Amino acid sequence: MAKMQKPSGVERFFNKLAGFAFRKGWAPEYGHELEVVGRSSGRVYKTPVNLLRVEGKLYLVAPRGETQWVKNARAAGTVSLTRRATSKRYRVTELEVGQRPKILAAYLDAYSGQVQRFFSVEAGSPVEAFASIAAEHPVFELSASD
Repeated sequence: MAKMQKPSGVERFFNKLAGFAFRKGWAPEYGHELEVVGRSSGRVYKTPVNLLRVEGKLYLVAPRGETQWVKNARAAGTVSLTRRATSKRYRVTELEVGQRPKILAAYLDAYSGQVQRFFSVEAGSPVEAFASIAAEHPVFELSASD
């Protein structure tokens, strides 16, 4: 069963700060604030994410594993990404475990300074090395929502 690495109090504080910076556009272009409707509460939850583009497609990766935003995105089927006060809605399609290694490798190569601690495979490793951890890190392909 997939597990989740919970953020510490300090990490939660910095996540809120990062989300604010992403909303305002004060952070790197890859940074967005993800908004997703809670599967039970119906409440909108927000968290900062690093958007990844590979071969013209957009992806969201869950470096911490089976988080609440992952469960909510599965249930809702859509998420919104906000940057510079502009929000865009996307349909999410979860990749099968066998499709994830290439995306996980690209994600870790791009953001290793921020997320390496959540991966048991080192940045720069061959794509094949990510097969052993692919089930631990959900990956979603994003497509424009109508």
